[in-house]
Amino acid sequence: MPDDEHSLLERRADAAPHVPPQPLVLRINGTEHNLTIEPRVTLLDALREVLHLTGTKKGCDRGQCGACTVLVDGQRINACLTLAVMHDGREITTVEGLAQDGAPHPMQQAFMDCDGFQCGYCTPGQVCSAVALLDEVKARQASMLTDGDELAPGALSEDEIRERMSGNLCRCGAYPNIVKAIRSVVLRDAIRQA
Repeated sequence: MPDDEHSLLERRADAAPHVPPQPLVLRINGTEHNLTIEPRVTLLDALREVLHLTGTKKGCDRGQCGACTVLVDGQRINACLTLAVMHDGREITTVEGLAQDGAPHPMQQAFMDCDGFQCGYCTPGQVCSAVALLDEVKARQASMLTDGDELAPGALSEDEIRERMSGNLCRCGAYPNIVKAIRSVVLRDAIRQA
């Protein structure tokens, strides 16, 4: 880089306004965390680097792979694309918070039972996304394939699951077993509701 461009970048950096750290409360997995962090810190970096909740993974850091998927007020989001300060006081659930009373969440158990992972790096985001998928189906939210009114408990097709999970990539290609795991929980829930 020529010296004149380098000095231009330095001048711009020096001219940028300093933004002081902001206080906020992140409610993560049922626990409140009082933090003071820079407003530019992503939710993903706050979880991993500040709170040391490393279950949520940093994959692409561009919102394309879904490895960083967490639940905010029950909705799935990519934690790498949102700032921590935007979630002050909201309920955030990471993969660490899905288990209840020491027992894995049914979706976590299904991923284990159906071998829905290989290297496991994408698994936390896949599981969080799949948990949100179940709630979306129960709420009869539409997808690109299905009008919400057409959804019936237990009738979630493999194509519908693939569509709803399309924001979560698996580099190992464990998709058939991921779909199988999700489908097993969908069918189990349908039997319980019958």
